[in-house]
Amino acid sequence: MSIMKLLQQAQGGQGLGQLAQQFGLDEGKAQELTQMLAPAIGSAAKQRAEQGGAEGLLEAFRGEGQASLFDDPQAAASGEGQAQGMDFLQNLLGGQAEAEGLASEAASRSGIDASTVSQFLPALAAMVQGGMQKSMPDTSIDAMKSGLLGSAEGGGGGLMGMVGSLMGSAKSGDGGGLGPLMQMLDEDGDGSPLDNILGKFMR
Repeated sequence: MSIMKLLQQAQGGQGLGQLAQQFGLDEGKAQELTQMLAPAIGSAAKQRAEQGGAEGLLEAFRGEGQASLFDDPQAAASGEGQAQGMDFLQNLLGGQAEAEGLASEAASRSGIDASTVSQFLPALAAMVQGGMQKSMPDTSIDAMKSGLLGSAEGGGGGLMGMVGSLMGSAKSGDGGGLGPLMQMLDEDGDGSPLDNILGKFMR
């Protein structure tokens, strides 16, 4: 299941529409924006994992501390929800300036007011984090972390060997390393027009 499909399941399929209402967005416009941003968030998470941030990414999906933000778009759109989403985005992208740059680019491409997108993006990210927490049991996270440790200790050419092993797991669909997570994050493929410039907003 991709990040986009996960979000489309929120609130029995009503979550994205409810999130749009919080920002006075037409549901069609919100859908267009989400189809741009959700795959970009997934791609950023995948790249962060490939760059050595896999353990931190897995920890962001542990527990259910943000699960309520997936179940309640109004909570995700609140100041507290946006702050949580921005924290998640900053960890993925490398900082606040990078998160704001992604929002600005999305606003430019969608034609939606930049101030609205700058609030919508962290709220959406909060829903993504909450949805991932709900869909990934801690036992699965522990298994993936064990796979990471095994790859790192297996002498497979250091960090690059470990990343190669993880990517191999993702492509082959076996359960080793981060295979299940990487497969999900990559399911949208080149699903966003932001994918080809995403590196510009990561450090």
